[in-house]
Amino acid sequence: MMDQLSLGLTNLEGLSFRRDGNGEDTPATEEITNPQSTSPRLVHQSSRTSIYRFQDKGIKVRLGGNLGDPQPQQWQVDRLSNEQTISRYLPLSCKRREVLNIGPFDGHPVALYFKWANGITLKEWMRKVQGGTPGVASFTVTQRNYNETSHIQQNHSRSSSHNESAIDSNLLYFGNIGHTTNSALYTSTIKTPTPRATDDLNVRLRAAMAIAKTLSDFHDAGVVINNLTTENVVLDTFEGDYVATFIDLSEAAIFRNDAPDNQGGQKSVDDMAAFEKQIKQEDLRSLGTVLNQLFRGFQDDSASQSVVRDNTDVFACDRTDTPSKTEGEDVRRKRSKPTNASEGLPIYLGSLISTLLLTDSPASAVNYESAKDVYLDLKTMLENKSRCFRKTDLDECMVESRLKLNTDLFYGRRVQISMLMHLLNSVFMRGNQPSIATISGHPGTGKSTLASQIKKPIQDRDGFFIEGKFHKSSCPDTVLSKALNSFFGSIIVKGSFSGNMLMPLRWRIHDAIGSGNNLLMDVIPNLRKLMAEETSTVQTSSNGCTLRSGRSHAIPTSSHRLKFMFCKLIGAIACKAHPLILFLDDLQWADEITLDVIRMILTDPDVTHFLLLGAYRDNEVSLSHPLTEKLNYLKEHGKDVVPINIGPLEKECVNTLVSEALCLPPNLCRPLSNAIHTKTGGIIMFLLRFLKSLNDEGLLWFSLSSQRWEFDLKKIRVKEISADVVQHMTLNMTRLDKNIQMGLKTAACVGSNFDAEILQKTKKDDDFDMKTLLEKCVEDGYLIRIDGSQQFAWAHDQVHQAAYELIPIEKRELFHLLLGSRLLMKSSSSELANMLFCVVDNMNRGVNLLESDDQKHELAFLNLRAGESALSYSAFHTASRYLITGLSLLEHDSWEKNYSLRMRLYDAASEALYVTGDFSRLISLVQKPLKLAICFDDKLNLYNNLVRSLAASGQMDEGIATCLRVLAQLGEVIPSTISLESYHTETVRIKTMMQGMSDDQLLSLPVITDTCKMAAMQFLNHLLYQAYFAKPELSPFISFRMVEMSIEYGVCNITPFAFSVYGAFLVSAINDNEGGYRMGRVAMELMKKMNAIEIIPRLSIVIYSMINIWKEPFQASLSKHLEAFDIGAHRGDMEFAISSLFQYVNMSIYGCGENFDGLIKHIQAYSKRALQSQQHVVGTYLIAAHQQAFDFMGVEENAYSLYFVGMTEDSCFDTAYRNNQLSICRYICQKRKYVAFWTGDMDVAAKMYELSKRFPLGSNGKIVSDLVATFIDGLIAFYFARKHRSDEAKWKAIGEDVMV
Repeated sequence: MMDQLSLGLTNLEGLSFRRDGNGEDTPATEEITNPQSTSPRLVHQSSRTSIYRFQDKGIKVRLGGNLGDPQPQQWQVDRLSNEQTISRYLPLSCKRREVLNIGPFDGHPVALYFKWANGITLKEWMRKVQGGTPGVASFTVTQRNYNETSHIQQNHSRSSSHNESAIDSNLLYFGNIGHTTNSALYTSTIKTPTPRATDDLNVRLRAAMAIAKTLSDFHDAGVVINNLTTENVVLDTFEGDYVATFIDLSEAAIFRNDAPDNQGGQKSVDDMAAFEKQIKQEDLRSLGTVLNQLFRGFQDDSASQSVVRDNTDVFACDRTDTPSKTEGEDVRRKRSKPTNASEGLPIYLGSLISTLLLTDSPASAVNYESAKDVYLDLKTMLENKSRCFRKTDLDECMVESRLKLNTDLFYGRRVQISMLMHLLNSVFMRGNQPSIATISGHPGTGKSTLASQIKKPIQDRDGFFIEGKFHKSSCPDTVLSKALNSFFGSIIVKGSFSGNMLMPLRWRIHDAIGSGNNLLMDVIPNLRKLMAEETSTVQTSSNGCTLRSGRSHAIPTSSHRLKFMFCKLIGAIACKAHPLILFLDDLQWADEITLDVIRMILTDPDVTHFLLLGAYRDNEVSLSHPLTEKLNYLKEHGKDVVPINIGPLEKECVNTLVSEALCLPPNLCRPLSNAIHTKTGGIIMFLLRFLKSLNDEGLLWFSLSSQRWEFDLKKIRVKEISADVVQHMTLNMTRLDKNIQMGLKTAACVGSNFDAEILQKTKKDDDFDMKTLLEKCVEDGYLIRIDGSQQFAWAHDQVHQAAYELIPIEKRELFHLLLGSRLLMKSSSSELANMLFCVVDNMNRGVNLLESDDQKHELAFLNLRAGESALSYSAFHTASRYLITGLSLLEHDSWEKNYSLRMRLYDAASEALYVTGDFSRLISLVQKPLKLAICFDDKLNLYNNLVRSLAASGQMDEGIATCLRVLAQLGEVIPSTISLESYHTETVRIKTMMQGMSDDQLLSLPVITDTCKMAAMQFLNHLLYQAYFAKPELSPFISFRMVEMSIEYGVCNITPFAFSVYGAFLVSAINDNEGGYRMGRVAMELMKKMNAIEIIPRLSIVIYSMINIWKEPFQASLSKHLEAFDIGAHRGDMEFAISSLFQYVNMSIYGCGENFDGLIKHIQAYSKRALQSQQHVVGTYLIAAHQQAFDFMGVEENAYSLYFVGMTEDSCFDTAYRNNQLSICRYICQKRKYVAFWTGDMDVAAKMYELSKRFPLGSNGKIVSDLVATFIDGLIAFYFARKHRSDEAKWKAIGEDVMV
């Protein structure tokens, strides 16, 4: 590498040159003595100057008018004196030839004595560089020392080995510098490859930096050179870099801050600044000439100066030919033919040089004011070669003076990037639990671009990056499914997975969600394709209790199932080998269901190596916003939410952005970037659009003469713009062609992303040209073409909003209505199905303009279709919006008109509202149809959703009352209170009915056909669930009636559950263990016969927790509860799925003797799962079990605080008592009694026994903890009975009662 780059400072020593008539250097004929000679030797002579060398000193003699005349002219003496003055004035830090003194020499009255400077003149260095040819160049290097402005170079006494170790090979363009040699004059032939262009440019850049640095030091010291040429610069190296020394200071001048003005007074600060700027201009222009020669290879100043003149002339023409701007005109400057001022150079470097060459030109908008700025810009170029070297030729946009900007530019944000990379490493290294980080900031600050910076790093490490974006006007509840669908689609289309990566992913997904999960695969079609199999439809019972709407409600938690499936799918994708980052943008517009899915994922103990990145606008998220509430929930449950705030760009980052966008050096851009930063506040999207508008208005243009971007800074500074980026962009859009504006308006109404075919259907023949519109919008950065298809998306939602603002407010409703109507009329039935949402969305916005009842009815029907379609995609929030809008269109009609349409809307709307959890709105919505429906059958589905909402919202008493009223209407009268007499009567009656019925007879019962009784079974099922918590005395009576109806009218998919509940009654209430065990067995067989898989979790709770424990070992039931959890979770029955986990824990603690060390880990995971699924009652049971495990292990820790900040067992008990949650109170009493007994604290055990009597179990089925609690009650009773205290009789009776 050293040999390849050695073209400059080769071993030069002792060669004399003289200037010929053309000003060229030619070798002198005088013999030069050894530099170590004891007497001065002549090393150079010209008509005006002689140079002598004496060891490490030099002597400069000025000659008179004729050669040999020792008497110099006065101006020559003055220059020698000036050089001495300047040399002594400058500090040591300034690299100049040091003058020792002025005195006579060898008959000459005046001579300048100086220290010999090491190095090679820039001119000679350039000559050596230019001597090479492509490939292997052979050229003669005649070595000598240069040390004079005209031609003197010096010997640099430094060993070659030292130079090689100190200087980087890429820097050492000139190889072994100053190797000492004793030969007086010799020539050598060196064969060396010409360096690559990049290496060549790097070396020249370093040399240029050294020159600019030395000039900057001179100016800082208050000295201007006034004679900066390639002959007056000597290059040397020091500590691995170039050093430039200025050797001829005869024309230099000192400017002082205290210099007096013409009137003898002190100059003002402003005057002094102007004076300094003016006096430095000559040096800066000379620097430009030197750099132009350095980079473009001119060997003399005349060629360079001609370029300066050419550029100045054409540049002036470029400005004078500029037309004045008139309103409405697309201002473009006349393009002049380009000259070769920067030809062949990177545009960045060419801009720097052309600016220096035109330093004093009034046409130049921004000039360099200091050499230091030049040095810094050259340094920037060297440190960022890939960025600054990227453009060397003019492209079409530059020739046409059109500024083209990328929309995904990223600058600064080092702190935020560091935080993201730390999170990424945590996901890879640890990842034992899911993580979350939020990126917040104002619109347009670059939140999405920041998140995208982590995309490549995770993909490089075989991780996954899935991204989705919410939109203000689009369906928020489809964002997650669309993001996952796009992810799986990219795997299928691009084939980005190898076989050894794809198959494990399929296996993980199959294990997590099964092979027949139609619910998930229906909303993620590409998942079905990825699994490479046609998912078989899981057969469900045809005997389900289905109400009038045709939807099954045996499992009232379909939304829970969908959310759970999303959670399981995310957990399957993310693994240690392939961590997953899910980025969701604009979370401020997310729906409740998606936020709930996020909460479930982040609290799921089975999800690992997962990071959620959520971006939102902090100015739109208040303390009461749903997103804030969800984030607070996560924090309260011990989840660290890493906040990453992103604000405006700093001025320096804006300057870097402008520099790269315009290919201009940073210091030339700073005045412009400062003005832009001031006007845009550093909001990156705002400043990009502002830059584009400056170009469109002719305030920023590309000059072909100077071959750089130029701008009218004065007009830019006074330009007034809106402080709002949307208003600013809208104003710029108004300057576009009218047809383009119409296209933008139409596209804004079509949606956040759209197909070109839909846009085509919205236009009239003469509205706009599709091809022209799309090309213009893509070119201007308004739209983005998706993967080269006919799909388009807005570059940013604020660009979308700006286009929408083009439509006057008073005309928007009409515009939407016309657009939607046009789409409806131009679309076939099949096409309408694909663009139904777009049609309905637009027509709904113009609903107030509809006058005809027929039009309103038609739109109401379209809303019904859209709502039902959204329900099929599990977009429940979107569905409810369409359905309620449809109802509003019919509110002024008579109830009988469009009755069928109205009831379908009410049914579907109540369904959607229940799933979304909007119970209060549902309860209010159904009141009117429940009063006005023509027949009771039409009310059943509404009642069904109503009682489920009442139960889910905790209004158990109202739910029970509603069920009783409905059942009475269906012919099944259930008393609200049960007397002891009626209880015994019903018990005898059901036993008599069941007596004599064999298992085969029960299993052979016909399927129920009476729709009224089917509905009654459904509401009895709701009533049984609510009575268990609020009115336990009703539970046996309800189960009796369900069994009776099954025997009398036939069975349905609820019957197995009714049989199992009756079996639990037999073993718990009347000690008929065999009868209860038999009913449990029949219930399980009937479930299999009817294929009623959805009720397995419910059956398992009753059979394996309340019945079989009387007949089989407890351990035999443990695995059944875990199986029931898996089935319930996949079917969406989260209530009973989580209850199965509790039964597993409860049985492990009280009946199976499981080791607490292993069990406690399961308890913690199950507790989190319960809270994640919003099953707070069962979750509280599990947390109490967690505390119980701590108590038995002797761990003094509050388990409740691990899940809820500040909660204790006492506060949990008090809360449950206030909310009438008697089952929780009873369980905590049992737990405390159990622990107190085994730890010997019998007084506390007795106290807990007395307290638990306030929360009786009634005749409900008993689980293992209830049985153990009863046994402990007997032990406590006999313990105190043997104390022979005054209450001995009471305790003895209690003990005897337990033994019965």
